[in-house]
Amino acid sequence: MTVTAAPQKTYLNWGNKIGYGSGDVAGNVVYAFLSAFLMIYLTDQMGLNAGVIGTLMMIAQMFNGVTDIAFGALLDRTRSRMGKARPWMLWGYVGCAVTLVASFAIPASLSETMQYVWFFIAYSLLNSVFFTANNIAYGALTALITKNAAERVQMGSIRFMFAFTTSMLIQTFTVRGVQALGGGAEGWRWIAIIYAIIGLVVNTISVFSVKELSAEELAEGIDEKAAAAANYTFKEGARILLGNKYYMEILLIYLIQQIYTATINMGIYFMTWVLLDANLLGVFSWAINIPMIIGLLFTPILVSRFAGMYKINSVGYVIATIGRLGVVAAAYMHSIPLMLAFSALASLGMSPLQGTLNALIAEASDYSFLRSGKRIDGMMFSCTTLGVKIGGGIGTALAGWLLAAGGYDGSAATQSPAAITMLYLMYLWIPAVASALIWLILTRLNVEQANRKLRAQLIAA
Repeated sequence: MTVTAAPQKTYLNWGNKIGYGSGDVAGNVVYAFLSAFLMIYLTDQMGLNAGVIGTLMMIAQMFNGVTDIAFGALLDRTRSRMGKARPWMLWGYVGCAVTLVASFAIPASLSETMQYVWFFIAYSLLNSVFFTANNIAYGALTALITKNAAERVQMGSIRFMFAFTTSMLIQTFTVRGVQALGGGAEGWRWIAIIYAIIGLVVNTISVFSVKELSAEELAEGIDEKAAAAANYTFKEGARILLGNKYYMEILLIYLIQQIYTATINMGIYFMTWVLLDANLLGVFSWAINIPMIIGLLFTPILVSRFAGMYKINSVGYVIATIGRLGVVAAAYMHSIPLMLAFSALASLGMSPLQGTLNALIAEASDYSFLRSGKRIDGMMFSCTTLGVKIGGGIGTALAGWLLAAGGYDGSAATQSPAAITMLYLMYLWIPAVASALIWLILTRLNVEQANRKLRAQLIAA
């Protein structure tokens, strides 16, 4: 197999980049809303058991993780006038909208057992079918609409600026919105409907703001025809995927990140029962998300300055780990201002990785292609949802188990010391440990250098 050097031509204008990035508004009116508020809706509004909910979520997410790679393979085989990914992104979101509303519209008239069944079915369909299809397709577009590494980093930064802005706004306004819409079950149902409509509109705009490159354009000068290069059996694709150490490292980062996020998103419990003010959730959301957005603005510049993603990501997570340890210390000092300051520092340190994750996956996909001659972009980008599902399932289940083990009671006027201890463990210690583990993985994740070596070898051949 021989390859010619690909010039770093540009493929996208700013309208394409912003249009693509806005798709994470749609993704996060699902993801951020679910992760921050579904548990408290089920425990405090519907009166369901946190431990049972957490277990059901984990079962659903483990099953969903299995479907992700299958959806990735299906995407790679898709041929349409819209391309491979965009049809899945477009139509998958329709199902997301319906099942999002269903997750926050459990009938009070059902028996407790049937309420668990309703939740499990809606939650499983949302995650294992519709969100999987939409989000894998959305992520895969990073590799399918441009081959320019700088543009991929810009897309990732813009995407996550939209994501964290949406998350911040949802965490700031949802509680007030539920109250303004009548409170109780009716308030939760209406806020879910509003978010679903917003998501549908923005997702549609994002889909039609970009176009996928042709198979010939994506072939990177490899002699074999692009159509032949794209053909692979599921078994062969899985073998290529599992043989890519960078894929496995990125997948592990996603898993740990989602455990981190799931426990951080239980912050409403910490604000309510430890800091004694649920509205502080919005304040902490701003302290976390504004530095993240600022960091994302500068990520493309920093990547260019450091000649790649490796150094800036590693240094960033040293800062993130120090920040999370500072949050732990500040919490035991009972200093909310210091907790906010260290939360901001940690978030700033995390921002380069958030802005470059999609570009790293695209590089890992190129690594597989350069080694095997097969494009498996769909399967490769399955690590985004595979990691989100399994990591989020473990994290949410862990949160539910900790709440149950501590004797948490959503209807009680006060919580037991054991429950408060579990809230400290969940909101403070687990995120700090997760940050340190991600830093260790990042010290090994130099996929850009590996690709440069492969391209040089192929050119020489």
